[in-house]
Amino acid sequence: MWGAGIKWMFLIVGTMIGAGYASGRELWQFFGHGSGLAILLFSIMFAICCYVILNISYESGGTHYIPVLQLVVGKKLTSLYDILILFYLFSTTVIMMAGSGATWQAFHFSYWWGIIAVALPLIMAFIWDIKGILSMNTFILPLLIGGLLYVLISFIMQQDISLVSHLDEQFNWSSAFPFTALNIMPLVAVLGAVGNHIKHKGEIWIACVGSAIILGSISFIYNNGLIHLSEEILLYEIPLFAFLKEYPYNMFIIMSILLWLALFTTALSGTLGIITRMQQFFSLPLWKLAFITIIIMIPFTGFGFSTLIEYLYPLYGLLNLYLLSALLLYPIVNKHKNM
Repeated sequence: MWGAGIKWMFLIVGTMIGAGYASGRELWQFFGHGSGLAILLFSIMFAICCYVILNISYESGGTHYIPVLQLVVGKKLTSLYDILILFYLFSTTVIMMAGSGATWQAFHFSYWWGIIAVALPLIMAFIWDIKGILSMNTFILPLLIGGLLYVLISFIMQQDISLVSHLDEQFNWSSAFPFTALNIMPLVAVLGAVGNHIKHKGEIWIACVGSAIILGSISFIYNNGLIHLSEEILLYEIPLFAFLKEYPYNMFIIMSILLWLALFTTALSGTLGIITRMQQFFSLPLWKLAFITIIIMIPFTGFGFSTLIEYLYPLYGLLNLYLLSALLLYPIVNKHKNM
């Protein structure tokens, strides 16, 4: 039970820790000064949402996210959310693939080599079905989390930063809601697809509590470091690199690789959400669906998605807040229905 629970925990963390989170950009956008309570609220809401999604998926024996949506937002809104989730996952995965191309380009390799470098492992991971994803996450996530924590804790110790000095300022608590909502949609897509692989409810508790503690702790430590560097962050496209300015170049290379791994885990989760949904219509192995999906995605990596994101992300934000509210209220509403 513990081993399986930890695998689901890494799947959750891998879905959450994308390149935006690992780089520090997403955290700084939502948190910053006066956000200790916000991070605590995020951790609690995140654990509840993950539990509701996994529990529904487990009880329905889910192989895709539709049963979760139908129970949480109702059948009328399910079609709308279905389209939005697929588009969200598709666009996010394309952006991650394009990011891989740009990363390789920064090290003087061809842009398309960077695309191939992420596309091939994505397809190969699905040869072993869901087990391949879990195995890959179990290998990648400890490296990613360990590397990130090493840099952050080393920096905090070197700069003698107090983690409790800002706890008397909690004016930014409301940012917990949009931050949690932003990350809900991919979690519904990914966790809704694994219900038939969960053997025991104890796995769900381990995964939800464990992932909330990990993400809450990293977010709190990371945010304190970002506050210390608040005047310098504007100079960096990737805030994480502000932590590395005193480190040797080798550390910069290592963290660039870790950021690429974060980008890969996001693309992996996005592809999983898409192809488990598509499997309802096409009875093909997951790896073949992954191959077809990624081939379709590759031409889109040459276009900028900034215009689409400019208009779609505010819409995602509003709809995600509704989805977050529905997930948080589900245990209460469902309890009254069963009484």
